[in-house]
Amino acid sequence: MLYYNGGHEVKAVYWLTGLIILSFILQMAIPGFTDAFIFDPTTALAKPYTILTTMFLHASFSHIFFNLLALIMFGPIVESRVGAKAFLIIYFLSGIVGGVLYWLTIIAGIIPPLPALGASGAIYGILAAAAVFFPQLVVYVWFIPMRMRTALVVWFLMEFFGVFDVGSGIASAAHLGGLIVGYLYAKSLKDRENRWLYPDSF
Repeated sequence: MLYYNGGHEVKAVYWLTGLIILSFILQMAIPGFTDAFIFDPTTALAKPYTILTTMFLHASFSHIFFNLLALIMFGPIVESRVGAKAFLIIYFLSGIVGGVLYWLTIIAGIIPPLPALGASGAIYGILAAAAVFFPQLVVYVWFIPMRMRTALVVWFLMEFFGVFDVGSGIASAAHLGGLIVGYLYAKSLKDRENRWLYPDSF
């Protein structure tokens, strides 16, 4: 197990990683597995559970690789800071709300009703939370070094305009929803933490 500055024990990240890998193996081994659990906007009301199950599915090796890379890089520092329960709330709430926002863009006629899969919405929520708690952390975006707080703005703008790019093949609305939810929930946790540590300043 890993620890961050004497913080919470990190375990949820690795359980999620294992479940995502297991799901990917099942996708490759069982015909129809992906179709049974993918989020299809045309059947969303009949199969609402797919907005959750689709978060464990991936379209290719590169798709799962980069999502897990981000999860393993940023998940431990966030979970160590907030604990497993809050980490899982950020993760699943970001993924679910991201899926709902993607669905709403389809209902609004912004993009065509294409099925979507992947943990990206949840991952973006974790990235946003990392930016809230570790704004000075340096990351590379397109090989350009920048602070997490700057990267958060870049990601937001990129995914916002990506929502209207119907030919991208990327569910940018899900990324955007996850980013917003992760930021807001992490900000509420940080504000609560500050009120407890510095009560005289409020």
